Amino acid sequence: MSALAKNYNRRKIAFNRGSGSFLYATNGKKYLDFVQGIAVNSLGHANPNLIKAINKQSKKVWHVSNAFIIPEGERLAKRLTQKTFADYVIFQNSGAEATEAAIKVARRYFYSKGKPKKNRILCIKNSFHGRTIAAIFASGSKKMTEGFGPKAGYGFDHFDFGDHKSLKKAITNKTAAIMVEPVMGEGGIKVIPDWCLRELRHICNKKKILLILDEVQCGIGRSGNFFAFESSKVKPDIVPIAKGIGGGFPIGAVLMTKKVALAMVPGTHGSTFGGNPLAMSVGNAVLDQIFKKGFLKGVKKISKYFLNELNKVKNDYPKLIKEVRGVGLLIGLQFFNDQKKFIQKLENNKLLTIRAAENVVRILPPLNVKKSEINLAVKIIRKVCKECK
Repeated sequence: MSALAKNYNRRKIAFNRGSGSFLYATNGKKYLDFVQGIAVNSLGHANPNLIKAINKQSKKVWHVSNAFIIPEGERLAKRLTQKTFADYVIFQNSGAEATEAAIKVARRYFYSKGKPKKNRILCIKNSFHGRTIAAIFASGSKKMTEGFGPKAGYGFDHFDFGDHKSLKKAITNKTAAIMVEPVMGEGGIKVIPDWCLRELRHICNKKKILLILDEVQCGIGRSGNFFAFESSKVKPDIVPIAKGIGGGFPIGAVLMTKKVALAMVPGTHGSTFGGNPLAMSVGNAVLDQIFKKGFLKGVKKISKYFLNELNKVKNDYPKLIKEVRGVGLLIGLQFFNDQKKFIQKLENNKLLTIRAAENVVRILPPLNVKKSEINLAVKIIRKVCKECK
């Protein structure tokens, strides 16, 4: 009997080895893994470049306090700011931590401007920003917040996805920021159109509030761009990241402009393990691959092929699959009925996927997935569709 608490509904399967797009189970079976830790293993399992980085750094120093300069973190922060909108970075260990830090940065900014009551964050109803106490109330989901205390005091308001009228109505003189995911992952792989992101920036400028774009799941090349919002040409104020930046190693960060970063003086935020040398070395090794010439073009090319093949399957099974959603290699198949049985049948056929809201099967290959692996996935999906029709 497991001594682990039952807060996860774990599948009855365990793995003892991984390589690239594949996982090898303790039962001897080989699975095509299109979960990849939920968009975490951006370069697949046991990537040799990441192994090399871990081995090299592990022989030097693993951890020192943030009371000292950490050169590996300085390098990673510099590379992130040189390639993005950001001027400054604070490192964390996870997406939820990064989101919490983003909320703190937004509130602290207005506090530093003499507006401490301007502290409410406006989010999409039933979004996902993590499972810490503030992050669950940011989601606006009853399922996530039930049993965890009163909503009052956490400082979040909500609007419906795509409803600009309810968004504008929800903004008050206490609103500090709007926080959204450019692609809602847990929420059902719902892509916010570029024109909507531009409108959000316009609204924030007009109301003199901040724009937080949560790229924890959709960032670090997952969309085919380094950040999913880049195609909109919008410049956010704050962006939390995690998942893919560590390639499987726990790393999170909040990126921000100079304007808001100036409010984060010593003592306003910290993390014991955030920015440790081992994690920073892995993050740099991930960027070595993603920043290689042609890498992101490759993600876009294989994504176009995959989405086209999945739409062919949808067209062949129009009573089963309602919609193919997503961008890059953040993909969802929306079904007319509950998707759980379909996910189980995929697993029975050695393809691992995971659920999202709105009856969506979430498909998250590594960014360096091979065309032959895409073809295998499509073959399995088509087979299961035939079984379910």
